[in-house]
Amino acid sequence: MKIGIAVLCRYSSSRLPGKVLKIIAGKPLLQHIVDRLGQLEPERPVVVATSEESSDDPIAEYCRQHQIEYFRGSLANVADRFFQVALKYDWDYIVRINGDNLFIDLEAMQYLLEQAEKGHYDFLSTVKGRTFPYGMSIEIARTDFYGEVIRQIAEEKYKEHVTLYLYDHPEEGERHYLYNTRFPGLSGRQMAIDTQEDFARATRIMDRLAPVGYQYTLGDLAKIYDEL
Repeated sequence: MKIGIAVLCRYSSSRLPGKVLKIIAGKPLLQHIVDRLGQLEPERPVVVATSEESSDDPIAEYCRQHQIEYFRGSLANVADRFFQVALKYDWDYIVRINGDNLFIDLEAMQYLLEQAEKGHYDFLSTVKGRTFPYGMSIEIARTDFYGEVIRQIAEEKYKEHVTLYLYDHPEEGERHYLYNTRFPGLSGRQMAIDTQEDFARATRIMDRLAPVGYQYTLGDLAKIYDEL
């Protein structure tokens, strides 16, 4: 069973341009994401999936300079870009991580990866019910199933928002959802980096996490968030 991770990102963010390469705690945001994913055991292939537009050349150049695997596809049709990554690398399942999702719950990801490896499910997610913070979404799709989905979507909103169609059509495919029951106080909290305020908050959190590095847990984040 081949399972890989696609980090979807673009440089031309409207609210915080260039955020994916902004320095936080001594490294670009993107590098922190790649390094955090590198803590998975067993290690999974990680590909940065950006667009073919010249505006995203800085991302491609950074990846080249730092030996990070990357893929370039459509800017507007993000669903197709996501799918093409899975096809290129011949993955049976593909994991979606957004490029502004600095804080990744590796325990949740490890659990969903183990469920995916059983081969029973077409789509696995932590998003339903928003019991995890915003910015900590993990979604895994069976490549064949997702290919069938994108071949039938026509609306632009489904091309731009990679998994929206799947939530709007819950009857399609076998699903497995993971809910955050351990730290309900984190439900709906903002952990994504969309604005300068988010970036400042994330910087404070990263500073507090420095003693444990990339070994932090959801419990660590809950404690720090409450103390900010």
